[in-house]
Amino acid sequence: MRLLHTMLRVTDLPRSVAFYTDVLGMTLLRQKDYPDGQFTLAFLGYGPESQQTVIELTYNWGVDHYELGTAYGHIAIEVDDVQAAVEAMRAKGAKILREPGPMKHGSTVLAFLEDPDGYRIELLSR
Repeated sequence: MRLLHTMLRVTDLPRSVAFYTDVLGMTLLRQKDYPDGQFTLAFLGYGPESQQTVIELTYNWGVDHYELGTAYGHIAIEVDDVQAAVEAMRAKGAKILREPGPMKHGSTVLAFLEDPDGYRIELLSR
């Protein structure tokens, strides 16, 4: 078995694709419209789906708001240098929620940012 993808519902697909590609450095792997179901799927990641777990962005046509709820936590991404990654992402307009620093009860360096729909993304040092 293998984890394939995590799906997030988004309200503005071009804006979200730009965030995940330009800010987080992912590649748009594929995108397809489903007119009969009135939705579009876009798959993004750091490598081919055959080798990497990816993010699926689902845009339901005409939906402009979602309640994220209290069960969602975050997506975690490993980076070489959390401070450098945050500064590069901030320069591209990313909303930083937590500045780089050690986790509350440990020594792992991390930071948090938010995507355009409010999903939290954790950056972790190697």
